[in-house]
Amino acid sequence: MGALTGGAPVWRLAAADEDEAIVALAHQLYAEDPSPEPVPDDHTRRTLAALRKEPLRGRAVVLASGDRIVGYSLLVSYWSNELGGETCEIDELYVAPDARGGGHGSSLLRMLADGCELWPRPAVALCLQVTPDNERARSLYRRLGFTDNKNTMMRRRLS
Repeated sequence: MGALTGGAPVWRLAAADEDEAIVALAHQLYAEDPSPEPVPDDHTRRTLAALRKEPLRGRAVVLASGDRIVGYSLLVSYWSNELGGETCEIDELYVAPDARGGGHGSSLLRMLADGCELWPRPAVALCLQVTPDNERARSLYRRLGFTDNKNTMMRRRLS
């Protein structure tokens, strides 16, 4: 599993004092898989603050190995009329390179699918987005039962 030390990594809710570790990992995510527009670190800080202030919006979780944060995910709630209930959208999922290959991403997605304390309410679906050329991630998600949606996300930025 790489150079990890400090015990088996475990997914858990993020603590406020871990925000900067998450910001650093988000920075790595966007360096590896760039967004169409640059994502300032302050966006991640605002997201973490919003999720803590309004937990019905979602949760931030971390992959902790001892006292090191080696991964994170932003889980966001939205109601889908089409699916008939609340969905858990995996807005971001990132595991640091030295922690990859240990099945940690798969573990989180299986935990969410099975129902766990990381997501407090029953969800009718798990949703995520993946860049079309990220075949490694697409392959993982397909193995875990995700399918391509016929719809394409469109976006109009307002601010």
